[in-house]
Amino acid sequence: MTTSATQDGCLLIIGGDEQRNCRERILARFVELAGGPARNFVLLTSASEEPEEMARPYREALARLGVTRCDLVHTAGREEANDPAVAARIAHADGILITGGDQKRLMATIGGTALDQALHEALKRRCACLAGTSAGASAMAGHMLASGAAEYAPAKGAATLGAGLGFVQHIVIDQHFSQRHRINRLLSLIAQNPYLYGLGIDEDTALVVERGVGIEVIGDGGVTFVDGRTMITNAADIGEGEPAELIGVQLHVLPAGSGYLLPGEGTSARLHRVTREAPAPLHEFIRNLTKRNPLT
Repeated sequence: MTTSATQDGCLLIIGGDEQRNCRERILARFVELAGGPARNFVLLTSASEEPEEMARPYREALARLGVTRCDLVHTAGREEANDPAVAARIAHADGILITGGDQKRLMATIGGTALDQALHEALKRRCACLAGTSAGASAMAGHMLASGAAEYAPAKGAATLGAGLGFVQHIVIDQHFSQRHRINRLLSLIAQNPYLYGLGIDEDTALVVERGVGIEVIGDGGVTFVDGRTMITNAADIGEGEPAELIGVQLHVLPAGSGYLLPGEGTSARLHRVTREAPAPLHEFIRNLTKRNPLT
């Protein structure tokens, strides 16, 4: 296989609670994907009500990794997010990390603003690495998991969707997945939205997405893919809050160290030792994850 030419940036979708100490492998990979510690980095903390407290451990960890230019961007309202000077700080970054907090707060603040557009421009034009952790991970999807819980079984209306940033389409992302037992929450959404794929990412785990090429799982946990396109469900016929029946749902689990390429694509330096083509059940899932410029 030949090496694939990079045409735009990459995504790093993190399940939350990534180690920010001597085991900070995920953040080290973030720095690498951004081009190294000499590049420009931005922490986007708009999902949080306490930006300085949220940013501090990331700044310290990135400094230990050799990063000297790490800017904090926080927008308390949409006026700030539409400020051209603020958007320019994002557009000129090589590594952007959207931190945790509340994804609804994040989207209410930056959705559809100049800052939102700058994120897309940095990814497409500057070949930046765009990372999102916890709430920031969920917001990376076009269909964003906004809220909800389903402790014992999938249930109608147990979780809600909102508009996200749109870096991946036809996929809904959940985080803290195994640790907070969120499989039923994700299944609740898929039962009512079978055209969407579900992606659950464990804590201290990340999915590297090389657009147009493939994926790699890194960290300590795994990722879970849920495909309900051919399932049978009674979700349309039951009342709100009632448990849903789901038959024929496909579930795929990839632990850290797993990685797959799209059929016919070459290898990439961004994906460490990933040489296997994705098996047929994963083709469409990975194709949607890695689709280039999904909004154009």
